[in-house]
Amino acid sequence: MSDAWLHIVGIGEDGMAGLVPATRAVVEAAEVIIGGDRHHVLAENLTAERLAWPHPFDALISTIRGLHGRRVVVLATGDPLWFSVGARIGRAIDPAQIVYHPQLSAFQLAAARMGWSLPDVETLTVHGRPVEQMIAFIQPEARLLILTTGAETPAQIAAFLTARGFGASRMSVLAAMGGKDEARFDGLAESWAHDVPAFNTLAVDCIAAPDAALLPRVPGLADDMFQSDGTMTKQEIRAVTLAKLMPMRGALLWDIGCGCGSVAIEWMRAARYARAIGIEPRADRRAFAAANALALGAPKLELIDGMVPQALHGLDAPDAIFIGGGLSRETFNAAWAALRPLGRLVANAVTLESEAELIALHKTHGGDLVKLSVHRAEPVGRLTGWRPLMPVTQWSLVKR
Repeated sequence: MSDAWLHIVGIGEDGMAGLVPATRAVVEAAEVIIGGDRHHVLAENLTAERLAWPHPFDALISTIRGLHGRRVVVLATGDPLWFSVGARIGRAIDPAQIVYHPQLSAFQLAAARMGWSLPDVETLTVHGRPVEQMIAFIQPEARLLILTTGAETPAQIAAFLTARGFGASRMSVLAAMGGKDEARFDGLAESWAHDVPAFNTLAVDCIAAPDAALLPRVPGLADDMFQSDGTMTKQEIRAVTLAKLMPMRGALLWDIGCGCGSVAIEWMRAARYARAIGIEPRADRRAFAAANALALGAPKLELIDGMVPQALHGLDAPDAIFIGGGLSRETFNAAWAALRPLGRLVANAVTLESEAELIALHKTHGGDLVKLSVHRAEPVGRLTGWRPLMPVTQWSLVKR
């Protein structure tokens, strides 16, 4: 690490006293220290030049690069590589130039306070992110540790829990852990009324009522969980479609003709950090998709108003593509050209004209062509009978 000039130091509520001697010496020898207001307070009585987080925060990398050749310390809370600034810096600057100095993370401290085993806990952050993204993790008997955005976040999460039938969930807000002002606030989601410090970590022990909404992250949510005008990929077909699309961590989906967003939203719910771009020319359906994304824990769904294939130009290259509407040879050619290696493409058709297009594409490009037929049991007078949904022709293939 002889080329390292940048040190990213995790610091806790106990400040400099909590650092191991070698790390403390690095901070004391720094020429420049970058951090938030609370970090500078925790590392006081030093002679280094002090810099605050830049505004906008995205300017941080250029600020750091401009200090190359000096002894630079960036202060972060706890573990700099666990939902913290260290990961962002490490993606932009050669890791050989960086030394990381981790401290106990908020998750480790919170798990110790709660007596929870970290491997059995979901660790999440909504700090600087849409708080709705935690909704996808609300499951019976799940335990969540959440880095929050501010004093208002626990009440927002309590409302999400209560609305979904998890009002009996136990919540604990842990603030200033490891410092002289450490505090804890306990309560139930349905009656949460605490005023808490802005800098806090939230622990949630999810407890479901008998009538709670069960929203598994495995694809195939019930149709009535989505607002729509009736035009959507139905539950059973959607589950098969997502299985062929293969959601993976951090992967990007293009949902062409996304309608109410059911496929894109389930894609994002199914894998950590999965992203999706929905292309939909109708404003009413984009509105449905936006509302569904917020309600079901996929607030980062990106929606584009446009017609394909023109609307595809300039988008990030996808790892998977679903064509649920707007199928044409021109659209397929543009989508296939943009798809990354090992990318998956799935196209569904319900009309004879679209089916004919899929059959022709299958003959040219190969892949799997299947006919999916679903019947649902429904009342027929006082009895019960099978009512068929429209059959769906599905074509899928992997780019190699």
